[in-house]
Amino acid sequence: MTGKLVEYFNKQLRLGVISTSNKDGLVDCAVYGSPQMIDEKTVIVALARGRTFANLQENPNAVFMIMEPGAGVLDWKGIRVYLNLLEYATSGPKLETYKNQMARIVGEQAAEMIAVLATFEVTQVRPLIDFGQGWEKSI
Repeated sequence: MTGKLVEYFNKQLRLGVISTSNKDGLVDCAVYGSPQMIDEKTVIVALARGRTFANLQENPNAVFMIMEPGAGVLDWKGIRVYLNLLEYATSGPKLETYKNQMARIVGEQAAEMIAVLATFEVTQVRPLIDFGQGWEKSI
C-alpha cells in the first residue's frame, strides 16, 4: 500500500486542492500542482506568501485533495490527504535547492514565485468518496 500511495500522490499530470483555515476557522482552498510525497508520512509543498501560507502560520492543519473525473459522480477517483505542518523555510539552502530544481523543470519565472517550502506530516489518508472503504478502492 505504501509505495502505491506515494506513486499515486506524485502522479503527473495532476492538480489538487489544498484546504486550510486560519485561527478563527475561516477556510480557504487553492489549486496546487506542487505537493510531493517524499515518503508515506511526509509531504513537501512549495508556497507563495499568500492566504494558504498565512493560514498555516495560524493553524498547522491542512487537507490536500486529488480528484480524477469519472463517467459518473460515483466513478470519480482520488484521495484526501490530511496534513500537519512540521516546519517551513522562507530562506536558506533547503529553499534555494528546491527552487533551483524547480527552475529546471518549470522555468526560472515560475520558480521565482516560490517563497516558502513547507514540510508536512501525513496524519490520515481517506478516499475521495468514502463509503467505509480503504483508499485503494478509490484509485
